[in-house]
Amino acid sequence: MIRVITVEREYGSQGAEFAHHLAHTLQWKLVDQCLIDEIAAKAGITKKLAESCDERLDPWYYRFGKAFWHGSIERLPATADPEFFDAERMVEFVRDYLHQQVKTGHCVIVGRGATSALLTTPGVFHVFVHASMKRKLEWFTKNFPEHAKEAEQEIQATDKRRAAYVRRFYNRDWTDYRLYHLMLNSCMGFDAMVKATVEAAGLSASVPQHAQL
Repeated sequence: MIRVITVEREYGSQGAEFAHHLAHTLQWKLVDQCLIDEIAAKAGITKKLAESCDERLDPWYYRFGKAFWHGSIERLPATADPEFFDAERMVEFVRDYLHQQVKTGHCVIVGRGATSALLTTPGVFHVFVHASMKRKLEWFTKNFPEHAKEAEQEIQATDKRRAAYVRRFYNRDWTDYRLYHLMLNSCMGFDAMVKATVEAAGLSASVPQHAQL
């Protein structure tokens, strides 16, 4: 039985908003910002530092320097000392956090390479949300009008960064359709997307009628 749903998303496709609607409909926990908050508390670092390492790679010169000083790029400090906290350390916390959520179940996880991290884990359903560039540009311009001129560049850069993150830490192609049980174009609208996901995951009978949006 499906107990966890992961949602990977192109920037501007409104995948995170869809995940919110899905979690609300199922009455499940939404794992998005709370992941940052909980990891920051557990690691003893600020939320700002956790956010700066969220779905990102450390700069190449930082990784080169760490490899030089520690002898291997894979060698990390044993503690979560803020002085040494970086993207690689963040991924360790994220992986532990994701597997803990699987044990608890009943949650919708947004991004963070969760699809790749939980790819072979039983009871997890994987969704990818995409959209046309036109639709993504409309979303970006509406939400960040002051940066409208850089909209397409920002969208492409964010997706490139997310792809690099998954490739670096999970050695997978973020856009590979074979990773997902379902791929959704957000032009469908949230109601149709939620309905399609719930039915595809075999959760129709478990959705409370009063929870429908």
